[in-house]
Amino acid sequence: MKYKFEEIKECNMCGEPTKSHKILGKRMNQSQGLNPKDKTGITTTVAKCSNCGLVYSNPQPIPFNIQDHYGVPPEEYWKESYFEFNEDYFQGEISRLKELMNIKPGMKSLDIGAGLGKQMKVLEKVGFDTYGLEPSIPFYERAISKMGISKEKLKLGMIEELDYPDNEFEFISFGVVLEHLYNPNSSLEKALKWLKPNGIIHIEVPSSDWLVNKLINLIYKIKGTDYVGNISPMHEPFHLYEFSLDSFSQNSKRNEYEIAFHEYYVCQTFLPKFIDPIIKPYMRKTNTGMQLCVWLRKNTHNNM
Repeated sequence: MKYKFEEIKECNMCGEPTKSHKILGKRMNQSQGLNPKDKTGITTTVAKCSNCGLVYSNPQPIPFNIQDHYGVPPEEYWKESYFEFNEDYFQGEISRLKELMNIKPGMKSLDIGAGLGKQMKVLEKVGFDTYGLEPSIPFYERAISKMGISKEKLKLGMIEELDYPDNEFEFISFGVVLEHLYNPNSSLEKALKWLKPNGIIHIEVPSSDWLVNKLINLIYKIKGTDYVGNISPMHEPFHLYEFSLDSFSQNSKRNEYEIAFHEYYVCQTFLPKFIDPIIKPYMRKTNTGMQLCVWLRKNTHNNM
């Protein structure tokens, strides 16, 4: 893969100059294992914003062709069951959404990074007029051929390239998407422009406070290396950022929204199974799980 590298001069979420940020270490363009010093590859520096806790790569690697990252056929890394529609999909999120807004038939939703279109199908069942965008050509094609998503409802392209009318949607979702985008702030700004006042945005992202990453980084430090486990900008899953709750609290001042609800998901630890019964309850208690889920509400006076 070929990349260009861009220097980051300010935190993407809060705007603080990066020269005061903490350097966490470096990350290689492949899985590092326990002994990254024994491997050959390209590395980029990983830093953390001292104001809002955003973790990011600096310089930021940007592929010349985005399909190098996301053009892989989904069959190569998903089982056949992934292509089956499950009625339970996204139901927890729908229950939460019903607590945050009064869903009425005909309300419009937009799934940014729609994948196979599963969320679109589920939201349609609860009354939404559903739309989506998807940058991966294989996923876009499978959404239409395997899930029956209408071409009129699903656009092919990146959020940076596409547009919708202002104040068009009551609900917008960035499910495990924002960490892949090169400019999360401008993407949120764009989504808020498409969202109606008092509308809701759902976001799920990797947490910069994940305990497992801190343990991995400690192991690397003990072994005498300056590598870290945070993000993976040049290899799957191609994460460019990790976010803290403060990342959104600070960003809300720039983009005029409020955090309506948030929670942390523990998820998989990737550690030996015998450790899970100890570490998982601790992560739940201390809010140091793998994923951060935030629900944002657009302020009524925000006319973006």
